[in-house]
Amino acid sequence: MQTNLAGINLIKSFEGLRLYAYKDSVGVLTIGHGHTKNVRPGMTITQKQAEDFLRADLGYFENAVKKLVRVHLTDNQFAALVSFCFNLGEGNLAKSTLLRKLNAGDTRGAAEEFLKWNKAGGKPLVGLTKRRAAERELFLRP
Repeated sequence: MQTNLAGINLIKSFEGLRLYAYKDSVGVLTIGHGHTKNVRPGMTITQKQAEDFLRADLGYFENAVKKLVRVHLTDNQFAALVSFCFNLGEGNLAKSTLLRKLNAGDTRGAAEEFLKWNKAGGKPLVGLTKRRAAERELFLRP
């Protein structure tokens, strides 16, 4: 299973694209479409490198979702979970009530859990609130 176009577009729309290293809202060095691994201050990349990083990052988070989820997923549910994991990390998905409810067969309850993950540095952020709502919507879309 791979992230569908709706999921990729969701991730790109919220991550944006920057071809130079910058600090995100919690101070993590980031580049491209939300790539954080081995980013150095002053680093620049090309559009192609940004796409390559995104593909590699998607592969990592797709594998994380496959490993953690024990129930059948629709393409949109999978894509929403990859976006969630891409933004928050595998560890947060692993310890989440969202995952626990999903694996227990409570799909609707799991969908509502997306909305609780809208904080960075302990404070709600408008962008995260919008992203979680978009992920929830995608998760519930047939």
